[in-house]
Amino acid sequence: MGELDGRTALVTGGSRGIGRAVALRLAAEGALVAVHYGANEAAAAETVALIAKGGGRAFAVQARFGDSGAVDRLFEALAAGLADHGANGLDVLVNNAGIHSVGSIGQLTEEEFERLLSVNVRTPVFVIQRALPLLRDGGRIINMASAATRIAAPVQIGYTVTKAALAALGAPLANELGRRGITVNTVNPGVVRTDMTAGWTNAPEAVAGLESLTALGRLGEPEDIADVVGFLAGPQGRWVTGQIIDVSGGTYLGPIARG
Repeated sequence: MGELDGRTALVTGGSRGIGRAVALRLAAEGALVAVHYGANEAAAAETVALIAKGGGRAFAVQARFGDSGAVDRLFEALAAGLADHGANGLDVLVNNAGIHSVGSIGQLTEEEFERLLSVNVRTPVFVIQRALPLLRDGGRIINMASAATRIAAPVQIGYTVTKAALAALGAPLANELGRRGITVNTVNPGVVRTDMTAGWTNAPEAVAGLESLTALGRLGEPEDIADVVGFLAGPQGRWVTGQIIDVSGGTYLGPIARG
């Protein structure tokens, strides 16, 4: 028996990369997982198929975040999917969906910043708002921000600002929901090998530079992040709330002694 048997979970941005690894991990622990995707239906179907192959249960839900009415569409699809599987209510919400941008303050446009705010901040706030009536006491909310919020990277300033705003949501929300036994935590991944980062994580010189600045000496894998989310979503995470957890392998901690 898994630690999440009989539980339900929604993973936004669950079709690829970190989101897929999280969905697979939660399903492996017994949760019925709603795999949200924005546009890549094939990737979502593949994630659901991988979960089924492993003996788990999942279904896909579609909503393109940033578009008008996206949160409504998400929860309509979630309700239908839960009903199809004889389930109701929600136990775990993972706000993983997000978009990235590259550019300095001088290059950031109002249009780009508005989209970053819409997808990375506004959407998870209102996904949580809509989820709360469904979220059972003792539930879990896990927000995916970024280690970029503590690393001075001027070439991704818009992304960093929005992820910092998402991270700031955790503590006050944890305080509000604590009496219901609901925990709220934020995970800050470092650089992780996914298809979205393949353009430069496949470049040996870029990888070598990043590894030289990381205490554990390697880039992250999606499963490194999923394991932490699995802990927070499971019974062992019951006494952890309002926290920001850096999952970066110790990137940019300070000078590294090389023996």
